[in-house]
Amino acid sequence: MVLEEFEENPFLVDFYKDSERFAFQTQLFFLLSRYRQQQQLQQTDLFTKTLISDYMFVKDRLFAALNLNDKEMSLYNAVARILEKNVTSPDMVIFLQSDTDRLMQNIKLRGREYEKLIDWKYIDALNQMYNEYFFKFDNCPLLIINTNDIDFVKNKNDLEEIIEFIRTPGEGTRYFNPIKSIQ
Repeated sequence: MVLEEFEENPFLVDFYKDSERFAFQTQLFFLLSRYRQQQQLQQTDLFTKTLISDYMFVKDRLFAALNLNDKEMSLYNAVARILEKNVTSPDMVIFLQSDTDRLMQNIKLRGREYEKLIDWKYIDALNQMYNEYFFKFDNCPLLIINTNDIDFVKNKNDLEEIIEFIRTPGEGTRYFNPIKSIQ
C-alpha cells in the first residue's frame, strides 16, 4: 500500500498559515515526493499482484491549479510534464466523493492542528475541481463512490459493501451509492 507522505512536507504547516507565500514550495515538494514514490513502485517485486495507493500522481495538478499564480503554474507544469513521462498509470481509480460539508467534518475529525485553519471555500473549490476532473476522466476504469452517508472507517459493514462492489467486474465509469448508515 502506498500512502501519501503529507507529514514529510516541511512547508505544509506554513502553507496553511500563509498559502500565497508558501504555495509553490508546498506543491513542488508534493510533486517530487509523489514522483519518488512512483519510481520506487516501479522497482517493486515482480510478483506483486495488487498495489493500492491513496492518491493519483495527477492529483497534485488539481491542488497546484488552485494554489499557484500563473508564473508558478507555468514552471510547475514544465516540471510535472517531465516527471509524468516516467509514472505508471493506474489500472483502476476509485473516487470517494463527498459534499463539502462532509469533507469539512472529516477534516475536523482527523484533528490535525494545522488543518484547523482550512477555509470552507477552499475545500469547496477543491471539491469542485475533483468532481470536474473525474467527470471527464476516461484513462482507465473509474469507480465513483458516494461517501456522504457512510463511514467505512468506523463501520465494518460499510467497508465490506464497498469492497464487494469493487470486486464486481465492470468497465468505464461506475457509480456506487451505498445504503445510508450515518444518522
